[in-house]
Amino acid sequence: MNKIGESSSGSKLDRKTIEKNRRIQMKGLCIKLVSLIPDDHFKPPKVILKTQEFLSQQDQLEQAADYIKLLTERIEELRKRRALMNSDATTKNDVTTEGSNLPVLKISDLNSSLEVVLISGIWKKLRLDQVISIIEEEGAQVVTVSLSNIGDKIFHTIHAQAKVARIGVDTSRISERIRKLIS
Repeated sequence: MNKIGESSSGSKLDRKTIEKNRRIQMKGLCIKLVSLIPDDHFKPPKVILKTQEFLSQQDQLEQAADYIKLLTERIEELRKRRALMNSDATTKNDVTTEGSNLPVLKISDLNSSLEVVLISGIWKKLRLDQVISIIEEEGAQVVTVSLSNIGDKIFHTIHAQAKVARIGVDTSRISERIRKLIS
């Protein structure tokens, strides 16, 4: 009888050890996931103790999930843009493309950051410094600027962040001012 009692308590210890190891492994994976999320994506914490700020593990995982959704939407948007670029690159470059609907402006508001995509033709000179000035005058700080030349089109992509995140940036005002500049 004693052997039966020992084996059941031994299996309880094994299950406890296995469960403890599983919890430790899950905590480590959560920490690794949260470390991959940029600090500027996290919203203000719900609980503030003295000067130390913290988010619960559940809040961190929710914000990580939100960030993954944001990245998924961004990937889909980039795939659409690449498909558009590929279809534009395969068409022949002729004089009739000058009469197309260029320049094209698209502004995406991504929480406290902003993406400005401007497609112009090579025959129309665009003052990119003026576009950047407009963005900065409206309360955003330009982080990156990239240019791509495909066929007779130039793709300008500008990423900016709001100087004051809680105030944000008025994308409609930026759009209006840039449209006046490029038309």
